[in-house]
Amino acid sequence: MQKTKQHYFHRKPRFQGPRTNYRIKSLDVQVINSSGENLGVLPIKEAIDAAKSEGLDLIEISPNANPPVCKIMDMGKYKYDMQKKANKAKKNQKIASLKELKLRPVTEIHDYNFKIKNAKKFLTKGDKVKFTVRFKGREMQHIQLGKDLMNRIIEDTKELGTVELKPKLEGRQMIMIVQPV
Repeated sequence: MQKTKQHYFHRKPRFQGPRTNYRIKSLDVQVINSSGENLGVLPIKEAIDAAKSEGLDLIEISPNANPPVCKIMDMGKYKYDMQKKANKAKKNQKIASLKELKLRPVTEIHDYNFKIKNAKKFLTKGDKVKFTVRFKGREMQHIQLGKDLMNRIIEDTKELGTVELKPKLEGRQMIMIVQPV
């Protein structure tokens, strides 16, 4: 006699998606047939029989309604349509990322213009821009240079962005975040 291995931590998989046919818990349901006509409120047995007679499934579309709304349709087609809708929503979603530009209080004008050009490009794409001015050594005694630089950045980017986080000093660096308008 062979012993079977017991799975103590094996869980029964939870069903994903809408309830169908005999999984629907309500006694009465609002039924919409496959052509889109409203059949009215029917007992669950009659609704399932109507779906089986067409060779389709009874799918609970709106479980929170009173009574729940069910539609007679093919489950595979319904899942396919829901996946397509989810993919379209994901495609249209815009994810704003944070781009960082690092400067020094003694950054030359050409380098500054190049950084501002990149910042404007990021802001037009819809990304936030984090400006970091790093101070080294004795530059910490001239924090006003960093503040002046940040104010100049605000002036140069005001048509494309607004200041989300005002310039603040954190240790040896000054940080500011500009978001697109």
